[in-house]
Amino acid sequence: MTRVYLDEDTDLSILRDEVIAVIGYGSQGRNQALNLRDSGLRVIIGCRPGKSEKLAREEGFEVYDIDEAARRGTIIYMLIPDMAHKEIYEKYIRANLSEGKALCFSHGFSVHYKQVVPPPYVDVIMVAPKGPGPTVRENYLKGSGVPALIAVEQDYTGRAKQRALGIAKGIGATRVGVLETTFKDETESDLIGEQTVLVGGLMELIKKGFEVLVEEGYPPELAYFEACNEAKLIIDLIYRGGLIGMLKAVSDTAKYGGLIVGPKIIDEHVKENMREAARRVKDGSFAREWIREYEEGGKTLEELMRQVENHPLEVVGRRLRRMAGLEK
Repeated sequence: MTRVYLDEDTDLSILRDEVIAVIGYGSQGRNQALNLRDSGLRVIIGCRPGKSEKLAREEGFEVYDIDEAARRGTIIYMLIPDMAHKEIYEKYIRANLSEGKALCFSHGFSVHYKQVVPPPYVDVIMVAPKGPGPTVRENYLKGSGVPALIAVEQDYTGRAKQRALGIAKGIGATRVGVLETTFKDETESDLIGEQTVLVGGLMELIKKGFEVLVEEGYPPELAYFEACNEAKLIIDLIYRGGLIGMLKAVSDTAKYGGLIVGPKIIDEHVKENMREAARRVKDGSFAREWIREYEEGGKTLEELMRQVENHPLEVVGRRLRRMAGLEK
């Protein structure tokens, strides 16, 4: 069983003499930086000129261009989008990685797929909170935290794991629990989960359910409520009490229908499709495809986003969400 690390398993003193250079001041960068500073750690910000830089200064941080922040930092914490890692690393970070520094990530994609190849004389670590940046901050301010994963890809100093645990404690994660993993497992499981369930699978299940209801003659508004709107209620029940907690909360009719029909919809054929998606993640095919798409300007992604935006589910959904005051 995977060990769970809590507050008592680490000590912020491991980071007493460190300067944590947070690269990027977006959703994760801003909120993790605020938590780290409130935990008494020395944090500086490295970002390009613009709104993020202005906000970081307004919130009291020392702000530098990325090159200077990387030079000053002893732990360089990459909290910019994955696909920007290669460019930023090559331009600003690599030349500033002196012996004994640490390069830290919140997702393993760029290291696992060799977009970033650190030198052998630095620690390479990961601290990956399992929640969006604002939630990381909100829970910290409430005296709680968001669970996180830590990983060590390279331990040059002999204290890479302690550094990762120190950052995890600084953002509040050890208040609730931190699990140790690897860059490989975090990256691959994250991509497989996103594609087969959380984004791809769930979105297509909702769309297909909506389409069938409309094709069977039910009004689009009713189809939206049944296939999409109520999904949040069910997910909330699962989040709070697991699958069995959800089942105990719904009607016996819903229980029986779901348990009998569900496995006929999401069947072994679907599972085989999921295995194929997992294979493409594990052998690097998906990463190569996505990197090529990004480098060529993202036209396929743009077209796919346009198709979703114009899907009848979204057309009727926007109107109903506005009626409910959920969307402007």
